[in-house]
Amino acid sequence: MIGIIGGSGVYEIANRAEIIETKEIKTPFGYSSEITILSIGNKNVVFLPRHTGSHSIPPHKINYAANIWALKELSVNQIIATNAVGSLDLNIPPGSFVAVDDFIDFTTNRKKTFYDDKVVHVDVSEPYCNRLREALVSNGNVIDGGVYLCVDGPRFETPAEIKMFKDIGGDLVGMTGLPEVVLARELEMCYSSICTVSNFGASISPNKITMDEVFEIMEVKNNELVDLIFKTISKLPENFDCSCLHSLDGSGN
Repeated sequence: MIGIIGGSGVYEIANRAEIIETKEIKTPFGYSSEITILSIGNKNVVFLPRHTGSHSIPPHKINYAANIWALKELSVNQIIATNAVGSLDLNIPPGSFVAVDDFIDFTTNRKKTFYDDKVVHVDVSEPYCNRLREALVSNGNVIDGGVYLCVDGPRFETPAEIKMFKDIGGDLVGMTGLPEVVLARELEMCYSSICTVSNFGASISPNKITMDEVFEIMEVKNNELVDLIFKTISKLPENFDCSCLHSLDGSGN
């Protein structure tokens, strides 16, 4: 099964496919966001809106563990996640799509692992699935690679923070990418993020940063993003092997 995790402004995916079933999943970590099982082409796809369909859950309150666990329970083994981000680089302007290949984690009070009761050290030398990233890049106008820096939010960043994030190697800043990617790795799932740049970061942007700006860009780019995801899904093989599916090998598990 293929999973799509929809971020800010990416909720009408379900309107462009045949809906098979909608439900919430009870997990050891609480209930997931409402999940919709869709038929896209000849494939069943699980769609999970990260903030819920009404965009009512702020980034620091999302139950990432329940969401990833629920996808695993539904036999999802590859995830395409969408993230709205701010750019730290003038060469990555608003409207760009970026398939990131690394991250820096500045989040604090989030459940970051499924392994609280045993010693497991999962490798994140290549934190995002290279196979899925290459599939996304090959099917659209997508920048290949970038460093996603994740903060708690819900406020936007200060100019000093943006300068620091840029100085330490960040290309994009967002609030929802972590710990999602790590939790997927811990459950041996392929995970790739397609980031939509909605604005420049504070001090890089000449204007005040608002959520209106984020939703305006997402509205403009949404059809192109959904087309990219659907095209990528149509070309993903049903039978495959990937190092992501063996990520606990050598972890101490």
